Amino acid sequence: MTATVDQVEREIGRDRRRKEDQRLITGRTRWTDNLTLPGMLHLAMVRSPFAHATITSVDTSAAKTAPNVVAVYSGADFGDELGVCINAWPITPDQVAPTHSPMPSDRVAFAGEVVAVVVARSAAEARDAAELVDVEYDVLPAALDLKEAAADTVLAHPDLGTNKSALWVFDSGEAGTGAPVEDAIAKARTDGIVIEREYRQQRLIPAFMEPRSVVVDPTGEQYVMYSATQIPHILRFALAATTGVSESKIRVIAPDVGGGFGGKLQVTPEEWIAWAVGRRLGKPVKYTETRSESLLSAHHGRDQWQKLTLSAEKDGTVTGLKVELLADLGAYVAIVGGGVPVLGAFMFNAIYKFPAYHFSVQTVLTNKTWTDAYRGAGRPEATYAIERLMDELAAEVGVDPIAIREKNWIKHDEFPFTTVAGLEYDSGNYEAATARAKEMIGYDELRAEQMARRASGDKVQLGIGVSTFTEMCGLAPSRVLGTLDYGAGGWEHASVRMLATGKVEVVTGASAHGQGHETAFSQIVADRLGVAFEDVEVLHGDTQVAPKGLDTYGSRSLVVGGEALVKAADKVIEKAKPIAAHLLEASADDLEFANGRFSVRGTDQGMAMAEVALATFAAHNLPDGVEASLDSDATYDPVNFNFPHGTHLCAMEVDTETGELKMRKYVCCDDIGNIINPLIVSGQVHGGLVQGIAQALWEEAVYDDSGTLVSGSFVDYLLPTAADTISFEVDHTTSPSLTNTLGTKGVGEAGTIASTPAVVNAVVDAVRHLGVNDIQMPCTPERVWRAIQDGGSGGATTEAAQPHFDEAEGAGA
Repeated sequence: MTATVDQVEREIGRDRRRKEDQRLITGRTRWTDNLTLPGMLHLAMVRSPFAHATITSVDTSAAKTAPNVVAVYSGADFGDELGVCINAWPITPDQVAPTHSPMPSDRVAFAGEVVAVVVARSAAEARDAAELVDVEYDVLPAALDLKEAAADTVLAHPDLGTNKSALWVFDSGEAGTGAPVEDAIAKARTDGIVIEREYRQQRLIPAFMEPRSVVVDPTGEQYVMYSATQIPHILRFALAATTGVSESKIRVIAPDVGGGFGGKLQVTPEEWIAWAVGRRLGKPVKYTETRSESLLSAHHGRDQWQKLTLSAEKDGTVTGLKVELLADLGAYVAIVGGGVPVLGAFMFNAIYKFPAYHFSVQTVLTNKTWTDAYRGAGRPEATYAIERLMDELAAEVGVDPIAIREKNWIKHDEFPFTTVAGLEYDSGNYEAATARAKEMIGYDELRAEQMARRASGDKVQLGIGVSTFTEMCGLAPSRVLGTLDYGAGGWEHASVRMLATGKVEVVTGASAHGQGHETAFSQIVADRLGVAFEDVEVLHGDTQVAPKGLDTYGSRSLVVGGEALVKAADKVIEKAKPIAAHLLEASADDLEFANGRFSVRGTDQGMAMAEVALATFAAHNLPDGVEASLDSDATYDPVNFNFPHGTHLCAMEVDTETGELKMRKYVCCDDIGNIINPLIVSGQVHGGLVQGIAQALWEEAVYDDSGTLVSGSFVDYLLPTAADTISFEVDHTTSPSLTNTLGTKGVGEAGTIASTPAVVNAVVDAVRHLGVNDIQMPCTPERVWRAIQDGGSGGATTEAAQPHFDEAEGAGA
């Protein structure tokens, strides 16, 4: 048998418009809130207006008589039936954590906590009736300020006796990865340079495009939950583990999900409540949060005080780094919230060759909305601190900020390189990325213009911000996560199904929420199997269709999920080979596979994969003992993280009379290994840049003295629009990853990680000659103006670390 097929154009590295966009931008899709099931009821949540209070009574009588209200429940009506919200990452064995009921009956611990739920025949009627629920509270003192909470001035949970949740410590001297840091600092105090700074990572809100929504249908053989979630598989496991329902009887579906950024990496109280209500009533129920509810009670991110001490020789060669953090958990320890600072622990040393390193974080409970992963999860916080600190070292030594980095960074011929934090960076080239970024922005010309403006006393000064970063992403491997007491693995699963017509179905456990998985995964499989891009269908987000998976977060989809697809596709080829050999009357050892075609080495005989698929389906002429299926599964667990890097440069103009800021130019050159789809990568980088820039200039979750979120709408929580930003110039260098066959590295978080310090460094650089060495984020015009007037920190604190940074004996990684 012979066949000829047109050679398929290589897909990897090709700009492809996203397959999914056609349905998304035309509205021909299904969001959770679009779902309407027969007999479906609607929920509205009654939320506490107080940050901390005892619930003395809940009167639901008036609400129950409202039009079309079916039921009203308080926490006391459910008792243990609600289950508890889980913490999957207890970072130390002695971690202190309050029990987190989805709907408490005795005490509320943050403003926005659910105290009752109204069930009605429409969402509007449920919301109206929720206003009629009368809850009496005895207000308690609230722990709000992070440092005061760490000192146990006021207790967020009086029954715990402390606000200190966990102390996690890494020390290079004790771990054997480097020298004792205190020795390095002591030596530098007498014969070198010591830089001490304290930085504030303000609290942020993920503010995804689609508010959270959940539908529970208990009417069939299985309980079916539709949810706007990043983690359908983890959600299914959590429901089974805490409600007593068999996992086989639970189906979780994440339809198209409108963004997440970590904000939907959660098993939420509202999901538990909807589950319990649907189960009790035996009817489908839906809850969709309002935007104000989303800002108030969907988890927040960042919120740290960072104290850093850097030691160096007089020429600027770094000798040690000591990091002490206070991290605000909010009212509860979220699903991975306690571990977010631990992810950052391995990145404060960044791209630099520190001989000694010490890291400690004290996580702290407060009476504010709980915090968890937000785009980058610990790594943006680390990169911000070290990149601000390297600028301070450059100023102290009196050299260009890039020069101080080049003196201390890992050279390209030193890879693979084991860092002082114990990670092995497999590949990279910081020199190449930096050289390209300098060329793109016209670095030398900008520095000359800056000097000219300073010399002339121009009221508008120019600053050039530098950020050179790396990150650990592809959240895995499972064995490493196990050593960190993480409650899950890091593997990912995929299936490749060959259909009789030669088309391909791909099933992945990575659940997309805007990343372009369907397009990128189609490109990978199309190249591997030699089929057309259009002939690959990607299925995901449904635990019945994709029963195995660990979902999407931490830039893991491509480097873990994509590699699982490669392995599954390779298994398809191996299963097809003996069948093709039999049909071609040749030895399987003589067959080669390329461009979707099996050929007999040294002859013109061959057949396409599509022909093998049809012959397998028919099963009329298969070798003895060969099953009539080419379908294959694979589970991939990486042996290491992967480490993208890049150099970001930002030019900012600062009006010294008003504090007004204007971004003039922003360029970045990232190294994310081999690129599957450059168009998708550019979109990921652009979106990440805007989120990081927004932290630097605009976004901040602000509470008043009573614990009320005063930035609870987009009037007060300042999200940027296209009009607030500029066009970015994006480029790439390529150092393929050595730990996966595709040579890829993560990209989803890169822009967010790198851009915040680039912008703040630019703002400070513009006014450093006026005596300013820090401006607390967000760098509003008022803060910039005050910093100039004071010749100081613009609202940034310089106070010493508090005594509560003391390390508990025996604490450690």
